[in-house]
Order: sequence, then C-alpha cells, then structure tokens
Amino acid sequence: MTGTTATRRSTAPNGALASGATPAATLRLGHWLSLPVRRRSLIVAASLVAALLVVALLTISLGRLGVAPAEIVATILGQGAGTDRIVWGTIRGPRLIVAVAAGAALGIAGTLFQTVTRNPLGSPDVIGLSAGAAAGAAAFGVLWTGILPQPVGALIGASAAMLLVYLATGRGFASPGRMLLAGIGVSAVALAFVEFVIVRVGREEAITLAAYLSGTLASRSWQHAATIWLCLVVLAPFALALSRRLQLVEMGDDQADALGAGSSRTRLFSVLVSIGLATAAVNVVGPIGFIALTAPQIARRLTRAAGPNVVMSALTGALLLCLADLLTQQSPLPVQLPVGVLTALIGGLYLGYLLLGQWKKGSL
Repeated sequence: MTGTTATRRSTAPNGALASGATPAATLRLGHWLSLPVRRRSLIVAASLVAALLVVALLTISLGRLGVAPAEIVATILGQGAGTDRIVWGTIRGPRLIVAVAAGAALGIAGTLFQTVTRNPLGSPDVIGLSAGAAAGAAAFGVLWTGILPQPVGALIGASAAMLLVYLATGRGFASPGRMLLAGIGVSAVALAFVEFVIVRVGREEAITLAAYLSGTLASRSWQHAATIWLCLVVLAPFALALSRRLQLVEMGDDQADALGAGSSRTRLFSVLVSIGLATAAVNVVGPIGFIALTAPQIARRLTRAAGPNVVMSALTGALLLCLADLLTQQSPLPVQLPVGVLTALIGGLYLGYLLLGQWKKGSL
C-alpha cells in the first residue's frame, strides 16, 4: 500500500460537484488499484447490511414454523432439531437466499439502466424488460418445450423487448415520456402473449405459470438459489468495472469520449449486463415489479453520491425484496400473497410520485 489520497470528484453533468454529494477519498493500493472511499457510503453500507441481517433473522424465526433465534446458527450448520433443519433446508432457507440475490440483481440492473438513460424512470420492469423476459420464459418453458432452455428463452424475450422500446421511441432511451409509453405498449403485448400461453396449456401448467407471473418466492429450492447467485457473481463484477466509466458518461458524451470512457460502448455493455441480471431474476422469481425502479434511487438519496452506486443499489434491492417477502409471510390475510403483488402496490405509488415530478419539470 502506498497511501491514501483524498480527491474531490465532480460527478454532476455540468462538471460541478453534485449538490449534497460528499467528496471521495481515493485509497490507492500500489499502482494497479484505486478505490474511492466515502465515509457516508461506508456508514450507509454497514447500516444496510445490519438491516438485512435483522430482516433475515426475523424471516427465519417468526411464525408458527419459525426457528428459535438461539438455534439458527446450529440449524444452518446442520446441527439443529429435525423440524428446524426441514424449515431451513426446504422452506425458508432457499427462499431467503434467493430473495437476497434476486433483489441485489434487480437493484444493479435498475441503477445501470437509470445511469445509462439519465432517466429516473429507466427501470427494466417499467420499460417492458421484465414482461418480455416473462413472455420468453413462458414461450420456451411451457409452450414450445425442448427447443431452447427456459433461461435462454427469457433472455431472448428481454432482449427483444428492449429492442422494440429502443426503436419505438425514435430517440433511443433519451426521452422519458416516450420510453414509458413504449414500455407500456411492449409490456401489454408481452403479457397478452403470456395470457395466450396460459389459455393454450393445461390447467396445472396454467396455475403454475400464473403464480410465476405474479412474482413469487414461494417453493424456491437450492437449485434456484444456485442459479441466481451464479448469475450475480458472474455479472456483478462487470457492473462494478463499468461504474467508473458510467460516472464519466453522466458528465456528457463529449467529455466521456475525451477521457477515454467510450460512451457508446459503455452504454452497450451496461445495457447488456442489466438485461442479463434482470433476466436472471425474472427467470428465478418471476417479474417482481419496482425493486429495480426504487432501489437505485433510495441508495442515491442515502449516500448523496452521484454515479451508479452499484454496491449500495444491490444492498438496497436485497433489503427491499427480503422485507417485502417478510411482510407477505407474516401477513394476517388467510391466503399468502405473492411478493410481487406487494412490491407492485408500493412501487406503483412511487412511480406515480416520479411521474408527477417529471411532469412538473416539463420532462414528460
């Protein structure tokens, strides 16, 4: 280690330090690695991790089948009582682990999209990516089985949806209003196709598909957990590697290109990583709405730092999805609602708030 160098970084589009943003210190490790460190970000990250641990503890311990807090560690290590091991191994353990990874993947996908489009509405679920992935998963996982694996079908559907939105706006992802309208149209077409699939398949397959389309963490297995965590581990480093270039892109394409960031190439890679993460989440838990929309904005408000905030968005997304799942599990309703219903309700209200703000600014 050769020391720590404090630098004031400008991340606002006009070159000035963003209002309320905290200056970053750069920790340099030799000549090959430099890490921006903000005290506020470290505090926020520690708080989010602590909150996530609390929610995880409550998820495992609350309810009739809950594992006693004093027995959780022993149960996870396989040394608890038989009933506790079943609850952790087949019911709540996989569900919790999937929720953490899926929420983190959606948070990262959302922050990449919002940074690339410079648009608070640039979320995968709002502009049709999640609906497209669901349509692809339904097509190749239920209707045309054996042609392609379901994950590949979901990726094809998500990519096709993003291409249609990009072309339909006439201005790419630059116009919030046009992008939202195009996304609504693409989502409607994709969901209409899914309804067609539900009608065509058998009753049992239709019930399973309908539950999946609501966005659910019920009946998740360790195989689901391995799938989403593998995708997250593979793609998250690319998002982190792109974050510095995206900070330069936020300052303007000309400045980013002059500094060697390659704005067009950075956008393309960021969109591809975002599609991959969102598709992985949709493939495992269904189209859970609005986590990708709200997590990045909450993370940015907490840290008061411009840029993608990849790690903070991932932690916030994981916390939001785990908290929503905890509320659905402990709800007094006679029937346990899919977690996607709760996130859609809260996220829909938040989307209305964002639209009102964009309308007041004259952006719509």
